Amino acid sequence: MTVTPTGEQYEIAHGDQRAVVVQVGGALRSYDVAGRHVVDGFAAGARPDGGRGQLLAPWPNRIRDGRYRWGDTDQQLALSEAVSRNAIHGLVRWSEWSLLGGSDSSVTVGIRLWPQPGYPFRIDLAATYRLAHDGLSVTIIGRNVGTEAAPYGVGQHPYVTAGTDHIDDAVLTVPADQWLRCDDRGLPVATEPVAGTPYDFRAPRAISQTALDTPYAALSRDADGRVVVRLDSPDGAHGVGVWLGEGAEFLQLFSGDKLAPPRRRTGLAVEPMSCPPDAFNSGVGLVALQPGARHTLRWGIFTR
Repeated sequence: MTVTPTGEQYEIAHGDQRAVVVQVGGALRSYDVAGRHVVDGFAAGARPDGGRGQLLAPWPNRIRDGRYRWGDTDQQLALSEAVSRNAIHGLVRWSEWSLLGGSDSSVTVGIRLWPQPGYPFRIDLAATYRLAHDGLSVTIIGRNVGTEAAPYGVGQHPYVTAGTDHIDDAVLTVPADQWLRCDDRGLPVATEPVAGTPYDFRAPRAISQTALDTPYAALSRDADGRVVVRLDSPDGAHGVGVWLGEGAEFLQLFSGDKLAPPRRRTGLAVEPMSCPPDAFNSGVGLVALQPGARHTLRWGIFTR
């Protein structure tokens, strides 16, 4: 039996749509429509690079120095982004998730996050991936099964493609009025209007050479209550939308400039997040998840 670096591979299908979710990290490995790659994922025999498709909990993005104070206690997390001295992207993306259920067109995976140094709380996580006529939807639920309130945030790290070899020529639309200016460690120092900056994609335009590792706030929702980020091919023949629903109040875009070739700038990471970077210290968007309480984040992908 061949054992892959990401464990079991759970394939789901609906019509001409196919997606694969993996056991390690509960990550989204691939999503294809009519044989075309919509997610710029990774091969069955590879590990995900650059957070590709991974679930980010109990916090997305970065925590400065891995330190935060909760109640009357100072906590210290491992510095998983050692070069910048940050704790990054939570505690479950390299862990083994369990298959909780599913059907031909859906799969649910879950994990219990046990108390540990820096995060002495107990959280149950479950992620459901579902294919339907309107595309792929993802629901991530965190539930506090401990006895005290826990700091909580969540996100996911999919890369999408509009069928171009690189994202430079792809046309991007981002309905966000603010961006978070960050320091060289990727930590926010100010919230500013996007108007007049290279990060203003409220009107569709080519990404060109813009380097993005950028959090966005003040997201605009449509009549269905969704924030829709679009990536289109230059000729308009192919397009992909990433929608952010319940619980997704912030967004991170990453153009992959820091990745090694040949994956550099091949896809755009569109990351739904419940809170911005360093929320464990700033408190912005941070959830104090009470014992027995649940938090839900919903997002999805569609094509045209």
